Amino acid sequence: MISEQQVKAALGGVKYPGFSRDIVSFGLVKGVSVSGSDVTVEISLATRDANVPRQIHEEATTALKALPGVGQIKLNFDIKEPPQAPGAAGASGLGKSSIPGVKRIIAVASGKGGVGKSTVASNLAVAISRTGVKVGLCDCDLYGPSIAHMFGTDERPMATEDQQIIPIRAHGLQLMSMGFLLDDASPVIVRGPIATRYTQQFLRQCAWDDLDYLILDLPPGTGDIQLTIVQTVALDGSLIVTTPQEVALIDARKAASMFEKVNVKVLGIVENMAYFLCPSDGQIYHIFGEGGGQREAERLGVPLLGQVPIEMAVREAGDAGRPVALGSGAGSEVFADIARQVMAMVAVN
Repeated sequence: MISEQQVKAALGGVKYPGFSRDIVSFGLVKGVSVSGSDVTVEISLATRDANVPRQIHEEATTALKALPGVGQIKLNFDIKEPPQAPGAAGASGLGKSSIPGVKRIIAVASGKGGVGKSTVASNLAVAISRTGVKVGLCDCDLYGPSIAHMFGTDERPMATEDQQIIPIRAHGLQLMSMGFLLDDASPVIVRGPIATRYTQQFLRQCAWDDLDYLILDLPPGTGDIQLTIVQTVALDGSLIVTTPQEVALIDARKAASMFEKVNVKVLGIVENMAYFLCPSDGQIYHIFGEGGGQREAERLGVPLLGQVPIEMAVREAGDAGRPVALGSGAGSEVFADIARQVMAMVAVN
């Protein structure tokens, strides 16, 4: 006789479309009943994408048919209208946030590592802060935290009497990162569920002080941490960081698809390392290709928010712990322009 545990184990191999997490651990399987050899499964979804339940139905049916002796399989779907993203036009939740002390939350993501996502997140946060509003930056990349180094501080965070983490302050921003809790050579060795728990603590158990904007520097890819954040935090929008070459654009599409599936608005594309302006001859060299960011923005129907050049000043500023947006120059101007566009799209009332 087939058991409920066998059914759930089989469904544990069915991934939510576009993510690495399965439908059981994601909490979508609301009930399992077994009558002799017949199996009935109740699945609850919140999506507007008809392909999501269709794909889950196909893969779940295939997984259950592999059970020895299984008879009739019945999958009952409860498909609900998801809540509108807070940053979308007409959203009833405009101006509200699921994180205390924060008015607007913007995620900076990339489909792959090495495209300069943390550089973009750091300089975006600084550029927005320079307009006179209060900004925080949360480094959600537990395995490769870089915000502490990029802001030139090795302080250790303190806690309030009610065990709220007090953010580190540097260059006028409120910061939180696993890098503040570890030495440079100390690796983070935790499994997915623990990693997502740490991330939730950084976001909700941090004493953010009346922020107008909180920038989230997401890990690269579309794994458990990203999925947990986009499903549990009321994001007002997201930025996708890519470089011009096709190998980066392929992964950028995956990140954009992730946000689409969970109804988070993609505000635009930021193309990093877009070109190199040779100081000796004034020629522009497209080292990683040309036009990739623009083509991807057009494909997604979103703006290309900016093209960040390959510039020694950007790298030197990050290594020195003073993001380039704090100063002047080509790189700083690009980030200032990106900040203006982002603020216009998710204006604080």
